[in-house]
Amino acid sequence: MTGPIRIGIIGGGIAGVAAAIALVKHPHVNVQVYEGASQFTERGAGVGLSPLALEALEDIIPSATDLLKTQAGAVGLDAARLVLGSGPKAGALISDLGTSAGLTMNRASLLQTLLSLLPGDILHAGKRVTSLEQTESEVRVAFEDGTVTQFDAVIGADGIFSSVRNHVIGDEAQKHAASPAGWWDIRHFVPFEKARAALGDESFKVDRQYAWLGDGAAMLHGIVENRTMVQCIIAVVDNNCSADRKRPVTRQVLMDALPASWDEGPVARGMVELILDQDDPKGYAEWEHKSTPMYANNRVCIIGDAAHATTPWQGAGAGLAIEDAFILGHLAGSISSTVEINAAFRAFDAVRRPRCQEVIDAGRETGRLFCGQDEYAGLNPEKLNKALGRTFAHVGDLALALHKEETLGAMRTML
Repeated sequence: MTGPIRIGIIGGGIAGVAAAIALVKHPHVNVQVYEGASQFTERGAGVGLSPLALEALEDIIPSATDLLKTQAGAVGLDAARLVLGSGPKAGALISDLGTSAGLTMNRASLLQTLLSLLPGDILHAGKRVTSLEQTESEVRVAFEDGTVTQFDAVIGADGIFSSVRNHVIGDEAQKHAASPAGWWDIRHFVPFEKARAALGDESFKVDRQYAWLGDGAAMLHGIVENRTMVQCIIAVVDNNCSADRKRPVTRQVLMDALPASWDEGPVARGMVELILDQDDPKGYAEWEHKSTPMYANNRVCIIGDAAHATTPWQGAGAGLAIEDAFILGHLAGSISSTVEINAAFRAFDAVRRPRCQEVIDAGRETGRLFCGQDEYAGLNPEKLNKALGRTFAHVGDLALALHKEETLGAMRTML
């Protein structure tokens, strides 16, 4: 090898930045990160990292948990509590999931903390990609500003409507494009004391996320920002699967969307008041990739939401992106020549794609269970407990060390 392996990362969100941190530690790799927006930022929403996601992040960033608590305002949570929020059994406990829910924090705070670990001269904002062209030896990336840059490999981390994804999948890209999942949600951060006054002391005696399951909707709240703020979410079924990605939300819109069975429940009225107490409330459709035929095409691969956008019902999206970064970091550390890039990306595809598709499918099933849409479980607490234990197992039941070795072994067989 005559020089460092040149890797361009397209997209400066959590997936792209985490991958850059995993790659930049290898001296034989030169990493550059390109963000299409004018600055590196994330839409203000909460994000959870499961114990598994934190294990992967600790491999990439030693002492990551302490770093996130001190710099990103992350809050360590007890087991998530699932409770019925509507109907005659409203208030009944369904289950407490696990012994620890990991950490929760503001998404923008997480991104800024990760960015602080990278050299500033490898971060390039305002660089929107217009085209990619592969040759046998490199990838040429053209940007909207007229510049063209050559890389030995490109990693697409440019989100759910990724242009790099279109390049990877090619003629079948539209067939496998993101589509509405069947829900929309509205979110808001409110001061801790205000949330406690509206929802009651009982929900704040222990630092945990609450999910209130019910007829045609679900409501969630969790503590963030060093226990100073609470993220509140109302998600409702969208039977029409509207293609509108954003919609204005008024009190009447929420009343029409929430079945009457929520009215007498323990939290609906308080949650509605908290959610609506913001300027210009907006609801956002939940979209997903129902299928993806490949994550890699020769010297180009996709990660994060560009590869496997999932619904938020299991809080797994950011964790999957960090798993991607973990695997890519170890693949990069195991190659010594640009001719090995294809094998590394093919191995990534072979191992990561089944894992991520399983989580996407389980997330969709979880959403149906949360909103009382499952014919078997309905709103029966015992049946919900059993079914949700199965769907959430898909997120956490992964042995990272074995997952890594499986990927490295796959790469060796492909060389």
